[in-house]
Amino acid sequence: MPSSAPANPSDLEQQLADLKAELLETQKMAAIGELASTTTHEFNNLLTTILNYAKMGLRHTDDATRTRALEKILSAGTRAEKITNSVLGMARNRGANAAPTNLADLAGETLVLLERELAKYRVQVETDIQTDRRAMVVGAQIQQVLINLLTNARQAMTQGGRILVRVAEDPQSGTVDLTVRDNGPGIAPEHLPKIFEHRFSTKSGPDASGKGGAGVGLSACKEIIENHGGRIRVESTVGRGAAFILKLPAVAEQAAAPTAVKRLGVPA
Repeated sequence: MPSSAPANPSDLEQQLADLKAELLETQKMAAIGELASTTTHEFNNLLTTILNYAKMGLRHTDDATRTRALEKILSAGTRAEKITNSVLGMARNRGANAAPTNLADLAGETLVLLERELAKYRVQVETDIQTDRRAMVVGAQIQQVLINLLTNARQAMTQGGRILVRVAEDPQSGTVDLTVRDNGPGIAPEHLPKIFEHRFSTKSGPDASGKGGAGVGLSACKEIIENHGGRIRVESTVGRGAAFILKLPAVAEQAAAPTAVKRLGVPA
């Protein structure tokens, strides 16, 4: 029987790159689907609140009741406006090229969209914004990484807890650093060297919300950050929580034009 010809290494590399890109796109669409479902549900609740208090204001003629109804309508409308602005922010970040991006704004828009889910699991979020220096990134990709890290932190704190999101500049490395720190159980020392390996996971499966356990998230996050010319590192103490630090290239004082970022998994 004739022997089959050996596979061309460049063809195998391209196939691997295509599979990685497809995996990333699947993850991205899953994250968008989850956000769309959560946002639609919350928007419907806000509309119900507005309609119910509008009806109450029409039914009652006393000033006190009408004032209370108007205050509730204003509160719900303000929340709806924040959600709308965050969704529009996501749409603005959908470009394929890296562009000067304010990471504080990006983090804020992401937290608005995840606010109710985090609150549902008794997770409080604090922000520490130390700089408005922009980073040269593809906003949609960094937002995907941030959603992944926030979801992981929430899942780690099964009884609730606190998350700190910090944006700071590191002049020595020329980066803008985006940190997600939680006060959960932390990561075991023996797991730290493997935390970014493909398919590695400390989770036995999806949590109560149906998320987690696939073991593909952090490896994809690492590749996204490195394709931006950045770095991702993890710090953890068992019993005191974990922190993931994204070090992304800062924009020079004179803003540069948008640049292409290598597609996930494509060999150099």
